[in-house]
Amino acid sequence: MRKIYLVGFMGCGKSAIGRRLSYFLKMPYYDMDHEIVRQQGMSIPEIFEQYGEAHFRKIETEFLKNFRDEACIISTGGGVAVNGENRKIMRKTGLVFFLDAKFEDIYMRIRNDKNRPIVQIKTEQELEELYHSRRKAYRDASHIQVLTVGRSLRQIVEYIAFQVNRLKGE
Repeated sequence: MRKIYLVGFMGCGKSAIGRRLSYFLKMPYYDMDHEIVRQQGMSIPEIFEQYGEAHFRKIETEFLKNFRDEACIISTGGGVAVNGENRKIMRKTGLVFFLDAKFEDIYMRIRNDKNRPIVQIKTEQELEELYHSRRKAYRDASHIQVLTVGRSLRQIVEYIAFQVNRLKGE
């Protein structure tokens, strides 16, 4: 099995689900944002502040091109799927799941998060507009859309694992 990518808006549960899925499928798990922070030696807000968002987006693409050639689970940053090149790389090198959550649920999770530079500079309405503008990119990137509303983390993990095993033929 190739890589499993989790895409979706910030706060939709990619990291929480990725960690649990790793345990469930016995595959290594990587959080793209954490790996970039480790590689760059600075936080994401620092990267944005020092070099700008465009530079950060280039780092994300390089990550997708060069990160370990192994079967693993990767939770991507919320903006990764917006870039067409990134969507191609993910679809070619793995199975992409779009974690589709309601904006209201997402906003409750992210509104006070100091590690999300975009949240700090945008109003709730601007974030909701961004959420709606990115949905098409998430759908275009994904092989499978996972509706998270009304489902527990366990139900979501079990559903994704079922799809992975089904597509592996197990």
